[in-house]
Amino acid sequence: MNFEGLDPGLAEYAPAMHSALDPVLDAHLNPSLLQNVELDPEGVALEALPVQESVHIMEGVYSELHSVVAEVGVPVSVSHFDLHEEMLWVGSHGGHATSFFGPALERYSSFQVNGSDDIRQIQSLENGILFLTKNNLKYMARGGLIIFDYLLDESEDMHSLLLTDSSTLLVGGLQNHILEIDLNTVQETQKYAVETPGVTIMRQTNRFFFCGHTSGKVSLRDLRTFKVEHEFDAFSGSLSDFDVHGNLLAACGFSSRLTGLACDRFLKVYDLRMMRAITPLQVHVDPAFLRFIPTYTSRLAIISQSGQCQFCEPTGLANPADIFHVNPVGPLLMTFDVSASKQALAFGDSEGCVHLWTDSPEPSFNPYSRETEFALPCLVDSLPPLDWSQDLLPLSLIPVPLTTDTLLSDWPAANSAPAPRRAPPVDAEILRTMKKVGFIGYAPNPRTRLRNQIPYRLKESDSEFDSFSQVTESPIGREEEPHLHMVSKKYRKVTIKYSKLGLEDFDFKHYNKTLFAGLEPHIPNAYCNCMIQVLYFLEPVRCLIQNHLCQKEFCLACELGFLFHMLDLSRGDPCQGSNFLRAFRTIPEASALGLILADSDEASGKGNLARLIQRWNRFILTQLHQDMQELEVPQAYRGAGGSSFCSSGDSVIGQLFSCEMENCSLCRCGSETVRASSTLLFTLSYPEGSNSDKTGKNCDFAQVLKRSICLEQNTQAWCDNCEKYQPTIQTRNIRHLPDILVINCEVNSLKEADFWRVQAEVAFKMAIKKRGGEISKNKEFALADWKELGSPEGMLMCPSIEELKNVWLPFSIRMKMTKNKGLDVCNWTDGDEMQGVTHQQWYLFNDFLIEPIDKHEAVQFDMNWKVPAILYYIKRNLNSKYNLNIKNPIEASVLLAEASLARKQRKTHTTFIPLMLNEMPQVGDLVGLDAEFVTLNEEEAELRSDGTKSTIKPSQMSVARITCVRGQGPNEGIPFIDDYISTQEQVVDYLTQYSGIKPGDLDAKISSKHLTTLKSTYLKLRFLIDIGVKFVGHGLQKDFRVINLMVPKDQVLDTVYLFHMPRKRMISLRFLAWYFLDLKIQGETHDSIEDARTALQLYRKYLELSKNGTEPESFHKVLKGLYEKGRKMDWKVPEPEGQTSPKSAAVFSSVLAL
Repeated sequence: MNFEGLDPGLAEYAPAMHSALDPVLDAHLNPSLLQNVELDPEGVALEALPVQESVHIMEGVYSELHSVVAEVGVPVSVSHFDLHEEMLWVGSHGGHATSFFGPALERYSSFQVNGSDDIRQIQSLENGILFLTKNNLKYMARGGLIIFDYLLDESEDMHSLLLTDSSTLLVGGLQNHILEIDLNTVQETQKYAVETPGVTIMRQTNRFFFCGHTSGKVSLRDLRTFKVEHEFDAFSGSLSDFDVHGNLLAACGFSSRLTGLACDRFLKVYDLRMMRAITPLQVHVDPAFLRFIPTYTSRLAIISQSGQCQFCEPTGLANPADIFHVNPVGPLLMTFDVSASKQALAFGDSEGCVHLWTDSPEPSFNPYSRETEFALPCLVDSLPPLDWSQDLLPLSLIPVPLTTDTLLSDWPAANSAPAPRRAPPVDAEILRTMKKVGFIGYAPNPRTRLRNQIPYRLKESDSEFDSFSQVTESPIGREEEPHLHMVSKKYRKVTIKYSKLGLEDFDFKHYNKTLFAGLEPHIPNAYCNCMIQVLYFLEPVRCLIQNHLCQKEFCLACELGFLFHMLDLSRGDPCQGSNFLRAFRTIPEASALGLILADSDEASGKGNLARLIQRWNRFILTQLHQDMQELEVPQAYRGAGGSSFCSSGDSVIGQLFSCEMENCSLCRCGSETVRASSTLLFTLSYPEGSNSDKTGKNCDFAQVLKRSICLEQNTQAWCDNCEKYQPTIQTRNIRHLPDILVINCEVNSLKEADFWRVQAEVAFKMAIKKRGGEISKNKEFALADWKELGSPEGMLMCPSIEELKNVWLPFSIRMKMTKNKGLDVCNWTDGDEMQGVTHQQWYLFNDFLIEPIDKHEAVQFDMNWKVPAILYYIKRNLNSKYNLNIKNPIEASVLLAEASLARKQRKTHTTFIPLMLNEMPQVGDLVGLDAEFVTLNEEEAELRSDGTKSTIKPSQMSVARITCVRGQGPNEGIPFIDDYISTQEQVVDYLTQYSGIKPGDLDAKISSKHLTTLKSTYLKLRFLIDIGVKFVGHGLQKDFRVINLMVPKDQVLDTVYLFHMPRKRMISLRFLAWYFLDLKIQGETHDSIEDARTALQLYRKYLELSKNGTEPESFHKVLKGLYEKGRKMDWKVPEPEGQTSPKSAAVFSSVLAL
């Protein structure tokens, strides 16, 4: 072969490629088949093989038009005709993708998709191409730019994907499940279990999903529920390929023989109308691929791996004369695809060549293709070339616009200084996993950066400008003059943008890609969200608080336990602490301490958050300590709350945080008084005159902490001996160390902030000097000097300059009691990793924004904008000292009868019958639920210039009535809970037209309803959720959100979504009841009992119409009729004298009356 003009490396492939291109005809084939094609005995060039003039392509008969090399010597793993443009996509076993434009196969783009795995399937979309590898799904533009890169679990082995609609994708493989992925949010939305693992081929029609398994079976699945409707056991060995067209399914595969698997020459054909096999089709080639090519008839194309291709009818007999031969460069054909227009066939072989066969000289790949964008051609200017090596060359030859501004070349040299670019620091993950052999280190690539792309930064401070912006805020106190500081985006206040749908279309996943739960900030006094997260991640506090339950209506420990339970269940979804903050606002001590902010103060930011959070921290620890000291609780509430963690005189909080102290007061008369006390936290006390010493006197953090704990100060105190106030020396010593050390930093003024700033600078200089560097007083440390500090080996494990700046706080401290009952405190830098912990990761929690951060960022405080408020240090063996089992403290007795808070309620006004002991719900029982709400705060919105309304802050709702009705049994439809919720907060709007709640219904003095506390009803619902019942209702998502409950999705049956078609409007309960049940509900006001019963009836109707979900097609027709009727009626229920309900029509059968 002639290899001139090609890569020299191709020469080593010459013998193999030459032998494969010899025009040898298969012995089974008719020589007359090649009478219209001339084969070049000298070989064929591999650069986009042109069609010879002597080759004549007959209309309607497939012949080879072009061949092209995708990647020399690398087998083609998949081929795909673009569904939107005239392009052919090819993927290789080396993870490389190549695209070719038009029937001439002009190379359009070529890029690497995966560095190690082969490309297993390609799917074209409107804006890009999807590539599936073993455990990775990548969406790339046609030019090669990455749109998203979705990493699957490492244990996955994916083989097939199926685009069910424009934004939903199914991905299957050798595991026992199929994943559903939303392409808009790039999130896994569903995981369907597969009874027969190994789904390698997927197809779809308007009736079924078809899944081909490695075991030789083909399963037919429901389009809506993905349940198996039918299964064909096609081959005893394995399935090779199958295709579906009309009412026929054809499959090829391997059968089991005594010697192993053998290719079966019988194609299995199935009739999808009768769901049975018809006469198998015997072919004359070993089938490896097959496709329906419906033009005038339902032709089948059957291709073998050796290159033989046969056309035949699926219900007729195969004719040997209908065989043609593809001449692959390699020994095997690896892939096959048919264009959407059926005019082109593509074959890929094991040597990296692609063969295009067409039935016309100028084929098109799609019936209607859009125009393809090409790169702009290089525009060659007509200006004469300039030789820059000539010093006398006049630069005036270059035309420039006339300007009167100062030119950049006029920049004075005195204002410029060379600043060489330094290499970025080595990734911490690489240093952690690196293994050294001699002086060379080896580590796996963590893939945290794009290949060969490093941001260009001349200064250390340049990195701050990537995600920082200028904000006018002084964190020390707003009485000082504000300055402009650079604050990172992740530290800024996050806000929720509301739309017409409220929070439903707000993408919380954009701010939190972890499985930790964030907290929503729009509730009043949500400034404490960060401290709630701190308490939650203290493992003993999280477990023991959830075991607590008492009878107090407003108990912060109980409400915090309920909130922790929600955070446990959320798996990344944001939660809100509305019930906890509601109880917090009712405590008089919180108001007296100034912890409850008015809405105006919170919106304007008048409160000093640093002081506020420190006061809140002291208050919550004290309040939890008092709440958990309760030992005697009623039997109905007794559970794990009375566990062995509490002693008679102390609480769990006391055991964790409390520190016993001795306070000694020494008068100048010599009289000494000693008193014992305890504290839950300590406040840092800074050295006097620290701000005046600008030279930078070193004060170790451990020394300041010891001085703050063992505090000594002079003050006026009463002396019993002198019988008057005298100057005394007050000293404090501790008797034992707490398990959790809490420190309030008290950085509330510029004086303390300057102290932190000076100590961080001193620590930075000491760290540099420790490595052999020097810093002059009047010169900033040059980045180029950093490479001279320390030995090369030592530099690998040393933090960079960025990580050393603004650090005074140690990660760990060592504290112990000496023999003479003194306290020894020192910074501990050795062995930062805890035993048994292989990897540590710090996270930043900013309301619902959660991000992993670098370890050193946790202790870096740029006092211009980032100020420490509270520090928590825990003992290393803390978790081993406590029993961390969480026991559900809620018992079934909460559902039994209870007294009403209303004074005027009579038994004749009772609207429900409580559950008896023999009626206690079981797992899977149905419970109809509905809730009514009142408004506490009106919505805040603004009107834009274009006339649209923008919601700034949503209305604050409070639950006013909760109703639960029995969903089965002889008393089905009878309520067992109908509680009106008493509230101590001012109600702005009772929403009587929509809720049925009237003024006075929630007042214990005048109400005639069954009035209870929110906590009492909350416990009932929590018990029902924990026991595993299924709630049936209409619009339950909003109900549970306002009640502040987290309910697993499989326990919610919402009729809003059961009777809903995608991309259509939601339908009201009133219209559904009229249309399906012939019921007129919600006439003047809403009644929650009526709504809950109606929702149950609608669910029964749904099961009847869909045959328990087994006939989605017939139910889909019912929904189409519902929407057509709704549009005609403008979604309004007719008046009683008007139209009758369509239920009277024959198509709807009667429903079960409750």
